[in-house]
Amino acid sequence: MTDPETVNVRYLVDDVGASTDFYTRHFGFIAGIASPAFAEVTLGNLRLLLSGPQSSAGKPMNDGERPAPGGWNRIHLVVDDIEAEISRLATEGVRFRNEVVTGPGGAQVLVIDPSGNLVELFQPAR
Repeated sequence: MTDPETVNVRYLVDDVGASTDFYTRHFGFIAGIASPAFAEVTLGNLRLLLSGPQSSAGKPMNDGERPAPGGWNRIHLVVDDIEAEISRLATEGVRFRNEVVTGPGGAQVLVIDPSGNLVELFQPAR
């Protein structure tokens, strides 16, 4: 069993190297295990598993359907200043899925990784 304080999330990705670069360069994740088929990056107690098409997680299911990146599930990163983060990331060429959405709990925006997976930046209401 892994450390119970570590949260493990698996993202299916098209290109392991591009995804590793994306998370380390734009969000400060630290690269760990890496191969052409699979890599891990960590940020605090979040261990993000990046599984490419050649990884065991990318293999077809019994019915022939192949796992693919994308969808609406996402990791959620809390930020202090969402507008500053948007400005920084836009300058770095990062793509966004939407404009900032504000609700009673705070403000959020969705970032798109190189494989179409989402990262939610969230600034809690003050």
